[in-house]
Amino acid sequence: MQMVIEHMKLGGAGLTVMVKDTIDIAGYPTRASSRALHDAAPAEQHAAVVERLLAGDCQILGKTVLHELAYGTTGINAYAGTAENPRYPGRIPGGSSSGSAAALAAGLCDFSLGTDTGGSVRIPACCCGVFGFKPTFGRIDRRGTMPAQTSLDCIGPFARNLSTLSQAMAVIDPTFGPAPELGDITIGVISVQAASDIQDTLDALLDASDLPLGRVELPGLQGAYDAGMVVINRETWNACGHLLATGLVGADIAGRLEAAGQTSDAALATAEQVRERFTAEVDAALERFTVLALPTMPDYPLRLEEAADTRAVLGMTAFVRPFNLSGHPALSIPFEGQAGLPVGLQLIAAKGADELLLAVAGELLRRLDSNLL
Repeated sequence: MQMVIEHMKLGGAGLTVMVKDTIDIAGYPTRASSRALHDAAPAEQHAAVVERLLAGDCQILGKTVLHELAYGTTGINAYAGTAENPRYPGRIPGGSSSGSAAALAAGLCDFSLGTDTGGSVRIPACCCGVFGFKPTFGRIDRRGTMPAQTSLDCIGPFARNLSTLSQAMAVIDPTFGPAPELGDITIGVISVQAASDIQDTLDALLDASDLPLGRVELPGLQGAYDAGMVVINRETWNACGHLLATGLVGADIAGRLEAAGQTSDAALATAEQVRERFTAEVDAALERFTVLALPTMPDYPLRLEEAADTRAVLGMTAFVRPFNLSGHPALSIPFEGQAGLPVGLQLIAAKGADELLLAVAGELLRRLDSNLL
């Protein structure tokens, strides 16, 4: 098992960072942890976000392993290696940004970068017990990041505490400003079906915060999940379908890619209609509440031996993927359940309100007297 696939020391003397191997670093190949890209030429220039890291005096220490082609949720990778979950041994690290979450959880860097197309930052953050943030879609410059064309994918940071997460955002997003003044905070708790231990843990935390809570129904949540799958399938096929001809794509990903190639234009058009309706539904809820809250995952992370079939475990993204479709910023905050296993609290804010989202998270943690600040 491994977390880091390229070691380096690049940049200044500031915060140390590791970067998912879908993000170009000049002089190093971007292989996306796939044998099909083993012979990829070294990148000729840095991705835009890497330029931001270097301009911010960060020191880049390495590129991290991932679920092959960023097209899976468990982080299991037979070719490049499966990152060990440092805090919860024997459990999946989550995908696709598995190495970035695991390396951060192991203390190998101050923060790390992943990409989130359908939960690929928030899921491994939850599994490994760290913070994971998906900014508003389009907020972080994705030039030099795979896939080149996407309507879902966002670069996002992992960190072990909220202050470092905010520092990371200030580095990678030149528009990221200071925390806004918070007025009256209200939290809309989205009704979902989660394991009882997960829901009980989060209900107790929210109650203990003594913040005003209200219930929110999002009838379009399941439809948004399904539509998000349609969009990611078409966009991943467009980006990676040609690699099937190499015969080197792992069996689990090859099967998904072949199926993705059958995504019809009609299905995609319907998914776009769902995107519009669900986005409006979330926007309306956020007119009533400062942020929305729900679990990051519906259950505890699976043990590695239980997670071999990628398609069978896609449901673990049921609560994250819809917000890729809508484009809202989403944060996973790490807690633990009664079983001593990881539970993520996911907070959602209005588009562009990334600073507000992190500020509300800070107020929540202060009220809980948490050491995660």
